[in-house]
Amino acid sequence: MWADTLLRAEQQHLLRVLIWSGLSILVGTAAAATVAIRRLRSPLLKQFALQMAAWGCVVGLIGALGWRGAYLRDVGAAARLERLVWMNVGLDVGYLAMGATLAGAAWMLGRRLGGVGAGVAIAVQGTALLLLELQFAATISR
Repeated sequence: MWADTLLRAEQQHLLRVLIWSGLSILVGTAAAATVAIRRLRSPLLKQFALQMAAWGCVVGLIGALGWRGAYLRDVGAAARLERLVWMNVGLDVGYLAMGATLAGAAWMLGRRLGGVGAGVAIAVQGTALLLLELQFAATISR
């Protein structure tokens, strides 16, 4: 893969990550606003909203730093990028598993809906980031 093609693929990936970040913040904020405006006592929705917005901010910061640091890569730097992407795939699987475990444990150990909401949001983030990373990995690992 040529350096300019790799840079373009990396920028497209980071753009998708930034779009996901914006959507996460939007969904989290909308859910939090709904809880506040309607004065709902919903720990599930409140924790889901909090996690979505927080993860959206963190993912956005990482995406923005990645965008700022994107450059034309030589063969060694391209190999390091590919290893980083596969490491991120592993982390994303961990986020997904962590969220599912949190949601399941919160439900089974005490019917704690706040924990269920947080766990579901973490699992959603892990799944979305996993799909984005796998798509990027498929592009650069050819």
